[in-house]
Amino acid sequence: MEFSYYPGCSLESSAKEYNQSAMAVAKALGITLNEIEDWVCCGATSAHSTNHKLSYALPAINISLAQNAGNDIVVPCASCYSRLKKTDLLLRNNPEERKEIEDIADFNYEGKLEIVSVLELFAKKLPKEELKSKVKKNLSGLKLACYYGCLTVRPPEICFENPENPDSMDTVMKAIGAEPVRWSYKTECCGASLSLTATGTVNKMVARIVDMAAEAGANAIVTACPLCQMNLEVRRNESNSNMPVFYFTELIALALGIPECKDWFAKHIVDPRQLLKSLSLI
Repeated sequence: MEFSYYPGCSLESSAKEYNQSAMAVAKALGITLNEIEDWVCCGATSAHSTNHKLSYALPAINISLAQNAGNDIVVPCASCYSRLKKTDLLLRNNPEERKEIEDIADFNYEGKLEIVSVLELFAKKLPKEELKSKVKKNLSGLKLACYYGCLTVRPPEICFENPENPDSMDTVMKAIGAEPVRWSYKTECCGASLSLTATGTVNKMVARIVDMAAEAGANAIVTACPLCQMNLEVRRNESNSNMPVFYFTELIALALGIPECKDWFAKHIVDPRQLLKSLSLI
């Protein structure tokens, strides 16, 4: 399988370990991800709050570049995925606005490409037993609260699974031997977009999520969103738990025996290595 790959801004900075682990896992599973040449920021999260046309024109530029390459687009960041997916829906279904966006982005939309999240790629596009067959280290004992957050499943029209009770990440984690817990906070908002403007409120939101994950029996949280991962590590001042927060691709890499994963774990603000050592996983 071959795809165009849109990393987005976060994965070039604060979420480098997500980018590196997604690329490494894809390679190990025989998936080719070709980074879109000269991609631009998709405008998340500020453009759609300030300029309607710009919020669609920026993702459209990236769609046009992938269209030239002829491959479906894989997007790891939940926020970027939301912006590209919503732009694709507008271009498909709104001829009047499509013409405006085409003029701004200087391309003709063909509607042949699919926008796919990295989570969807590994959970739905990869043959069902392919991941399980490549596991070298079973992650038994790792009890995970799979946290989807807002933008992976909202709005419902862009979601590839049940937006109220998603289970794709749970399925992937089970395939590598981890043990997802049952909990009711998997799609609660962590308040990442308010992290700098309403920190006190966000601290309470994050504490509730982290503490509920601990109450459900998890010893770690796993997510597919760089905003969520950062927020859940940084804004937990009022939480009673110090559990780590993984990107789901890091855990796949650990299970596949990709040695670089130890370097990625070192980048976390909440160091996960003590937990992994206690479970004899590193």
